[in-house]
Amino acid sequence: MDNLQITTTLDTLCEAARKLLQAFAEERFFAFYGKMGAGKTTLIKELCRALGSTDNVCSPTFAIVNEYLAANGDPIYHFDFYRINSLSETYDIGYEEYFYSGYYCFTEWTEKVEPLLPESYIKVSIEELPSGQRLITAIKI
Repeated sequence: MDNLQITTTLDTLCEAARKLLQAFAEERFFAFYGKMGAGKTTLIKELCRALGSTDNVCSPTFAIVNEYLAANGDPIYHFDFYRINSLSETYDIGYEEYFYSGYYCFTEWTEKVEPLLPESYIKVSIEELPSGQRLITAIKI
């Protein structure tokens, strides 16, 4: 599948997360875009749960990257680049080891590191609609 569009509420994000993982079952890198408060972290929490993680999934705003374990024991990497001021900071944390690991990698505030993204990834945009629902659009890049 090359793209997917889902309209959901914050209460039904678990179903949206399952659909997203099913639609892109072979993909491991998901780049999230959306305004502050759109639901990026909340959707990533649901993606981690759908992958069987029992870890406390929270925004890595200050740590920049959090690592969780999937049910099969594989790591899941969750980045928040909100506080990144330059690409050199991303080099300093060794982003390549995470981005190209072959494990699930979820990034927030991805626009700050776009030049470093893998050649192929899933771009996930989340938009809050006037109704309060979220429009999730996922496109394979």
